[in-house]
Amino acid sequence: MKMAKIVVIGGTGLIGSKVVKKLDAHGHEAVAASPNTGVDSVTGEGLADALHGADTVVDVSNSPSFAPEDVMEFFTTSTHNLVAAEKAAGVRHHVALTIVGTNRPQTIPYFAAKSAQEEIIRESGIGYSLVHATQFLEFGGSIADISTEGDTVRLPGALIQPIAAEDVSTAVARAAAGEPVGDIEIAGPEVFGMDGFVRRTLAFRKDPRTVVRDDTAPYYGAVIEERTLIPLEGVQIFSTRLDEWLPANPPRA
Repeated sequence: MKMAKIVVIGGTGLIGSKVVKKLDAHGHEAVAASPNTGVDSVTGEGLADALHGADTVVDVSNSPSFAPEDVMEFFTTSTHNLVAAEKAAGVRHHVALTIVGTNRPQTIPYFAAKSAQEEIIRESGIGYSLVHATQFLEFGGSIADISTEGDTVRLPGALIQPIAAEDVSTAVARAAAGEPVGDIEIAGPEVFGMDGFVRRTLAFRKDPRTVVRDDTAPYYGAVIEERTLIPLEGVQIFSTRLDEWLPANPPRA
């Protein structure tokens, strides 16, 4: 017997597809909702039908553009639309994947948009769980790419505690299957300087680029402090380590 209907916004993406699979495996009726399935949280298309009879909505969607204005517009518009549709459908639990560090002093435009998303959810009156994750192990290549000049990758030594997407999806699925818990943080088991994390990732993949530590180098458009991206006491630690993750995860196309 199905235990609950759980709609996963962004359910065909990296995290969402894993969340749907895990929820299905535990007997829930997990519905993958995305533009690919005719559900668009930004325009509102298909939302009412998708949320009909739903107990929980999980939002793991992401902006197609990382330009500051675009990402703010995406998360605020999408979340307002979701909250309105959830109230109309009687949804009792809103789960959103967000980032460790959104509540710290920083000037990262993407984080500002996620913080705005969180505030809309907190003020919605709907029970919520906000899963704050550290950077994914999967992001090593993309962090390198946005920080490359010629054959040199310039990155700060700011600390990160990266987590595998598989572990993120486990945490999100657990939150979705449970009661609203407010804010939680999740992270991997190891702490790296950002430059060191990317250096090890590129070296394993035999990428010829040189990684240089430069504490004035921006991270997604902003200079960050040493501990901006590090979780606080009480964080839930998952077990996947970089050295075991790398051989099983070739670069994504």
